[in-house]
Amino acid sequence: MRLHHAFRAMGSPCSLALDGDDDAQLRAAAQAVHAEVLRLEAKYSRYRADSLTQRINATAGKTGIDVDDETAALLDYAEVAWRESGGLFDPTSGVLRRAWDFRTQRLPTQAEIARLLPLVGWHRVCWQRPHLRLPQAGMELDFGGWVKEYAADSAAARARALGIDHGYIELGGDIRVLGPQQDGTPWRIGLRDPYRPHTALVRVELIGGAVATSGDYERCIVVNGRRYGHILDPRSGWPVEHTFTAVSVIAPQTLVAGTATTTAMLLGADAGARWLKALGLPHLCVHADGRLSGPLAP
Repeated sequence: MRLHHAFRAMGSPCSLALDGDDDAQLRAAAQAVHAEVLRLEAKYSRYRADSLTQRINATAGKTGIDVDDETAALLDYAEVAWRESGGLFDPTSGVLRRAWDFRTQRLPTQAEIARLLPLVGWHRVCWQRPHLRLPQAGMELDFGGWVKEYAADSAAARARALGIDHGYIELGGDIRVLGPQQDGTPWRIGLRDPYRPHTALVRVELIGGAVATSGDYERCIVVNGRRYGHILDPRSGWPVEHTFTAVSVIAPQTLVAGTATTTAMLLGADAGARWLKALGLPHLCVHADGRLSGPLAP
């Protein structure tokens, strides 16, 4: 039998499909997955006044805060991702949203961005497990760049601990596969066409691992015919130019897949393609002219 469950979390539609012979076991696992995602949303959301993220940011310019082991592991991972990306994957860059509001379609001034840049940069953060300090008032950490992907992996671990070996978890388009369908066949997962959202560019078959996608096609500002995407370079505060329209990556963990797609987008099309090739993970790149590249391209 198969249990489907849909819910909303982390600002995104989410769903799961679990296969098994025990209806009660499947329902318990679905509830545990849902609860785990909601737990992480409550803990790390920048929109909740009672979240750990808000408590961390409230200490900026002060003595700092000791964090728990789970948060420390996320910060250690972010530090590695920041280093491996040449400083482009930066959890302090969320502060740039004070200038960039893609809902209003208003282009910020260079002066607005310049005022924020001194608050951006992981190299400014004082991180020595378990103590975290944001040295300048106004600095922020934003876990949004990787906590959804972490949540998919963590929720998958909860399901497996409850004996579920067949199924998948999807959080906002990023998918973690627990194992093949109950009959042993792989899950067929469509990689969405950014120009035709209800159409799959290609379909991949997975019996495990994860697939994640990043793109700049859903949020943008258009001024005088020029398009400004929402993928921001933390060094300049401006959108990355000459980047992909979308990147999808398959990896053993959703966290790794998501970090790889984000980094490739931040690097831009030329450097991003070289970086993905060196990384050695299966991927699909959608270029601004509609061209497809990467090992998954048809």
